[in-house]
Amino acid sequence: MKIIIAGAGEVGFHLAKLLSYESQEITLIDTNKESLAYADNHLDIKVLKGDATSISILKEARVSNSDLVIAVTASETTNITVCVLAKQLGAKRTIARISNTEFITHKDEVGFTRFGIDELISPESLAASEIELLLNQSAFNESYQFEDGALTMVSLNLSRTASFVGKTVKDAAKLFSEIHFVPIAIQRFGTQYTIIPRGDTQFKEGDTVVFITSEGGGEELCKMTGKTNDPIKDVMILGGSKIGYKTSRDLSSRNFNVKLIEKDKDVAFDFADELENVLVINGDGRNVELLEEENITEMDAFISVTGNSETNIMSCLVAKSKGVRKTIALVENMDYFELSHSIGIDTLINKKLLAANNIFRYIRKGEVVAMTKLNNMNAELLEFRVKPTSKICNKIIKDVEFPRSAIIGGVIREEKGLIALGDFKIEEGDYIVVCCLPRSIKKVEKLFL
Repeated sequence: MKIIIAGAGEVGFHLAKLLSYESQEITLIDTNKESLAYADNHLDIKVLKGDATSISILKEARVSNSDLVIAVTASETTNITVCVLAKQLGAKRTIARISNTEFITHKDEVGFTRFGIDELISPESLAASEIELLLNQSAFNESYQFEDGALTMVSLNLSRTASFVGKTVKDAAKLFSEIHFVPIAIQRFGTQYTIIPRGDTQFKEGDTVVFITSEGGGEELCKMTGKTNDPIKDVMILGGSKIGYKTSRDLSSRNFNVKLIEKDKDVAFDFADELENVLVINGDGRNVELLEEENITEMDAFISVTGNSETNIMSCLVAKSKGVRKTIALVENMDYFELSHSIGIDTLINKKLLAANNIFRYIRKGEVVAMTKLNNMNAELLEFRVKPTSKICNKIIKDVEFPRSAIIGGVIREEKGLIALGDFKIEEGDYIVVCCLPRSIKKVEKLFL
């Protein structure tokens, strides 16, 4: 695919980096010479210095032949303008990064597609949604829903007390008469190697295991692993960023008790006026005495979303030491993901990764409905819609030549999530969730064309 990315900031560079690994033809446009020089030196892409809203610059980037234009500059207005121009100049598909989440809420009403914008993405909105989902699945490190929760991906670390440690996947499945979950990826403790499990794969203490669950599967997993999915009610949020504001607003509207700590006095007062059901505190969240005064020991969850990754990590560690059950830190440095569990933080979230996951489904072949990369694992989760022309249509799973480095996690049929085993027959219109390692993605895509 020929892809043009406008904006060489954090999101743009990260996207360019991921897409260049996929051997896509990438052109990165930005006005910042240093950002482009860094991208040019580190990635196998074409860079173009200039304003992406310039028609001559877009023509120089050969926008008329482009399959996808992604506008992810820091300016919402610029991104919208770039997409409108690109579409008029012949781009097949356009995606604009926006910060005003009202645009997403009212996108059908406004009709963005009519004037050239196919998709809107807000990294801040995606991060806020991710946080809310993690709070609703408090026992797990990572969570992702397919089709409004018909199937849910969850990940957890296996402790010594988990009932299926030492057992194979096949033996663990026998512990329940009806199966509402299936393991789709395993990372052995202390390694960076991702395993796609088979029936004879053994669970070991310290494994990070990713499961697909249908209704009731989360509760079964909690029983088998000794974890509790206790409801979270009292939440403390550090940082009045866009994510902090949106998370506070959304959680308080769902009857969570929210305390928001913001260092900037003016911002804190503005938030106090706007967020009626949130207790806004003006203070430095790095101050342990302040956290203790605000009863951090009584909190169910602590979420740190300041603009500084190190502050977020350290404050979450303080919260963990005070007995807070669930800690979530926003980080910008992707390398920190590998450290999250070893240093004791439950979940790290990254805006770049969330935005990239959202955009990546437009690059995949076949009708990809949703897609996410597994945190700290070299694997992707893809949701395909089965077309009548798909090779997999009307086939029994065990008869499909499926790559060994990929696995079907579940099927959504008529809005109901099903855990599909070898004897399951796939039909037109089914939504299939597949976990695969990078080397098998092309083979999997061909099954759904």
